[in-house]
Amino acid sequence: MSPLLKIRAERDQMSAIERRIADFILDNAHLLRDYSSQQLADALQISQSSVVKFSQKLGFKGYPDLKYGIGESIAHHRAQESTAPRTAADPFAASAEALWRRKQEAESETRLINPPAQIRAVAAALTAATQVFVTGLGEDAPQAQALALRLALLDIRASCPGDAFVVSAALSGAARNDVLLVLCEHGRQPALAQLGRELRARGGKLVSVTRHSANPLRSQADLALLVSAHDERAHVEPLLYRAALQHLLDVLYLELCETRRDALARLQANAERLRRLLES
Repeated sequence: MSPLLKIRAERDQMSAIERRIADFILDNAHLLRDYSSQQLADALQISQSSVVKFSQKLGFKGYPDLKYGIGESIAHHRAQESTAPRTAADPFAASAEALWRRKQEAESETRLINPPAQIRAVAAALTAATQVFVTGLGEDAPQAQALALRLALLDIRASCPGDAFVVSAALSGAARNDVLLVLCEHGRQPALAQLGRELRARGGKLVSVTRHSANPLRSQADLALLVSAHDERAHVEPLLYRAALQHLLDVLYLELCETRRDALARLQANAERLRRLLES
């Protein structure tokens, strides 16, 4: 596991000072080589010993080893992006190959921070629910709709009302074991947080799917799934996030298919029914 991924994975279990160090490193990883432990401590207005202890807690001998490991990780990513051959026949081949590798890395990191027990817990909550409400705003909406359809094909009573006001109205009939599954990249949509509070007040469960960062939606969720997708380029990072998010949802879907009784038979029957509907 790369040092940066290790920091992201363990951030939520860190103390307040450790989180400050972690956030600074994650936001300034490419500049870290210019910082000594004392300079980093001064920038954060903490003691140098706090920086050293932070490094050792992550399994490094000290801050220099942590800094070296982060530098090696960044250099490895950049080397991979620069080694893909460019051909005269297809000048975009290298860019496409580099993007594919970065998507694979994002999917791998996302898999590491979502242990199988957490995937199974979410699948169990969906299976036990009388109703599942799936929602997402903006770019999260299409994947929320697709997930709701897949759940419905498995005979899980799922819907994707879409608009937050419609979801709120639908939740008025929610039962104690119902689930609201919210896709929200940054977890900071006040309307979605309010929907979560409404369902939890009725005894239901909130499942959040957000970036692997501290955010209000994740903090109030009963179960949280996390997406790790990071890139310095603003136009690339959203592409990595969508790919990693889709892979995470696909893994959840596979868990449901392979553990629910008669799931595949139900899926086949429902898919056939939809096929006849489309062809009529």
